[in-house]
Amino acid sequence: MTKQTWLDPTRPVPDLGTALPGPKARAVLKSDVAITSPSLPRAYPMVPVRGAGAAIEDIDGNLFLDCNAGIAVNSTGHAHPAVVEAVRRQAESLLHYSASDFYLPIYSQMCHALADTAPMSGPVRVFLSNSGAEAVEGAMKLVRHATGRSGIIAFFGAFHGRSYGAMTLTASKAKYHKGFGPLLPGVHHVPYAGFMPERDDPDADRWYTVEYLREVLFRYQVDPHEIAAIFVEPIQGEGGYIVPPPGWMKALHRLCREYGILLVADEVQSGMGRTGRMWAIEHTGVEPDVLITAKGLASGLPLGGFMARAELMESWSAGAHGSTYGGSPLPCAAGLATIDVIRREDLLTNAARRGDQLIAGLTALRHRHPQTVIDVRGLGLMIGVQFRDGSTAEKVQAACFQRGLLVLEAGEDVIRMSPPLVITAEQVDTALALFSAAVAEVAYV
Repeated sequence: MTKQTWLDPTRPVPDLGTALPGPKARAVLKSDVAITSPSLPRAYPMVPVRGAGAAIEDIDGNLFLDCNAGIAVNSTGHAHPAVVEAVRRQAESLLHYSASDFYLPIYSQMCHALADTAPMSGPVRVFLSNSGAEAVEGAMKLVRHATGRSGIIAFFGAFHGRSYGAMTLTASKAKYHKGFGPLLPGVHHVPYAGFMPERDDPDADRWYTVEYLREVLFRYQVDPHEIAAIFVEPIQGEGGYIVPPPGWMKALHRLCREYGILLVADEVQSGMGRTGRMWAIEHTGVEPDVLITAKGLASGLPLGGFMARAELMESWSAGAHGSTYGGSPLPCAAGLATIDVIRREDLLTNAARRGDQLIAGLTALRHRHPQTVIDVRGLGLMIGVQFRDGSTAEKVQAACFQRGLLVLEAGEDVIRMSPPLVITAEQVDTALALFSAAVAEVAYV
């Protein structure tokens, strides 16, 4: 993998030189709290200024090992030279011109590159946005327009974003809805694969959601022929990094085909190689009708999008949907470089191997602390560690930060491990050692 320039290769990662937060970080915190919206849900007092690979440095010069990758965004690591160079070249020629009204060459190049990764057979078309939430909103418009139906199904535990339509689909925490009603009409929530009453019975797990749809939702609330689409995360992200049981997605897909319902895979967090394949739904053998992406798509620049079977996208005409900044030249340059790096450096293989290494180490940790660590689950570098309660997870997260390891909570009692796809075997060993020490500290308090 290409080396970074500023980071001394002899310097250990992590390397902490001050108490956390340091003096310069405290000054930033004071300035921040005086002016920014209090709606921003900060996890801990991390004040980053530069990064390289899986290392990130704060304003006081403390060096951290990053195992959250900016919430699964920096897929190729921080400031990958190929991505930086692509952005630099593009910035020198054209910063912006709207692809919604004009023909940007790099926009269609990015669409072709993304379409080449599509987990659907047959032709697809692509729309580019600024973010995951915007992509979700666009996909919601598309499925309603293409089907002539208004109903949409999402899942308890799901997170699809914070704009109004996306927020309506979201059901990972009640606080995301509090005070914002009325929400978008026509959206129904059902149990996700992870919320099963009979976890020891794989057949019950596999069919519970489908039976709920048939016997409850479609019987008492809405006719299935009024449902345009089911929006599903192949692995739930904010809901707690929940991996559905084998066969569950296929059962859901069969139900969709039975009633002419479109299947929309929200891969904002699970996509771009995070699970060891480009898209998490590839692990299930199911082809979605629409796929939504963002986060890791441009290694940190704001770029999202959705791709759909061509006949669906061709159902709407000029002006039905657009975006002033979506697919702007700089993010597209970063997106093209990101896809190239993922392929050229074989980051899918690295994600799978380093994920196996992490899961093995975390499973051993669970066996050492069975009263504290309840579950370890995931695919590739999308791994959740579930604790006995939310307070314990929060304490472990804080203890990791004090040791120079950056992790992030998910759901009510889970810590996610979602490092950059470039993380090395040695860095995984370091992360496991630091995480284990943090868990031990909390377990014995």
